[in-house]
Amino acid sequence: MTAERSDFQAERGYSADKAAYQRRLRRIEGQIRGIARMVDEDTYCIDILTQVSAATKALQAVAIGLLDDHLGHCVRSAVAEGGADAEVKLREASEAIARLAGRSSGRTGARAD
Repeated sequence: MTAERSDFQAERGYSADKAAYQRRLRRIEGQIRGIARMVDEDTYCIDILTQVSAATKALQAVAIGLLDDHLGHCVRSAVAEGGADAEVKLREASEAIARLAGRSSGRTGARAD
């Protein structure tokens, strides 16, 4: 774990939009509770799947926003400072992108540099 991760006072890339992220996550939380209610009420499968898809897309939008903030703040700062932390931040970002894309983060095959 890097020092920045354990530093609770550090400004994060999403800090400026924290309230907006919290609102979006509360809205998604409500969607999930609604889906659970639909299951409890034996709602038609396709209707539930439609709501699951909407909640998934909403979570993906939050993830993309957080990734964008991370790249624009945390990674940019680390690269500007250089050193080992820059490599760590770049690797973490690459792994996060791979997870969001649904792929493993292991590097295989040739790079197209």
